Amino acid sequence: MTNTYGSDVLAGKVAFVAGGTRGMNLEIARRYAQQGAKVAVLSRNQERVDAAVAELKEIGGEVLGFSADVRDYDAIDVATRATAEQLGPIDLVVAGQAGNFYAPANGMSANGFKAVIDIDLLGTFNVFRAAYDVINKPGASMIAITAPEAVRPLNFQAHVCAAKAGVNMLIKVLALEWGPEGIRINGISPGPIEGSWGMDNVATPTQEMKDRVTEAMPLRRWGTNTDIADSALFLSSDAASYVTGTILDTDGGAVISIPGTDKADPDDVRVKGRGHKVE
Repeated sequence: MTNTYGSDVLAGKVAFVAGGTRGMNLEIARRYAQQGAKVAVLSRNQERVDAAVAELKEIGGEVLGFSADVRDYDAIDVATRATAEQLGPIDLVVAGQAGNFYAPANGMSANGFKAVIDIDLLGTFNVFRAAYDVINKPGASMIAITAPEAVRPLNFQAHVCAAKAGVNMLIKVLALEWGPEGIRINGISPGPIEGSWGMDNVATPTQEMKDRVTEAMPLRRWGTNTDIADSALFLSSDAASYVTGTILDTDGGAVISIPGTDKADPDDVRVKGRGHKVE
């Protein structure tokens, strides 16, 4: 854990992290707990919820876990209200859920396309809208995990590009609408993250591809889940009290530097046909 801000930066705060049971979102939940926040995590998989709750309780503080699908608004509403009732009004909200698979547009089903739109875009709206009714006003901070595909077209990612572009615009519109109430809305756009669930289970890049990407990046390294958690801590802290409606590219410069978005080699990634994997 880095110690840029000192200790207990988030003491007394209540955080709700959707998708917070693995990868970068679990690391965000860890960071929040380490900095003194009470934390609730949500995921569709009850076993992962139980494991995350057990781990976070070892860090200390109050922890809750909910098993629900972000596409189900009523279920998210129940989870956010239960969090506020048991831990107090929510101060920090992270919509980190994501769905992805690689497939050419003519090789995916309409249901496959819709699944990613619903998880990423509709899910972000559901998490933010449900939390809105039980957050501290003023003072709440909301973060959506977006992706470079929101602004950079990429082969085999039509569904993700469309979903994340929508997430980026949703962030900006909500920042306009809810800013007068003292609510900040921002996004984090991760670059290539070593060991992330998406990189290990969706993209599965070859070593040659990883080397090419690394060489093209200004900082010459892949990111870590810790890098993303540090960005979330900044946006959630008083240090970012005048930051809203922005997308923080935590990507080592990848979005401005990696060439070849107009080309793709199916051998570089595991390209799905009509099947899809969502999470």
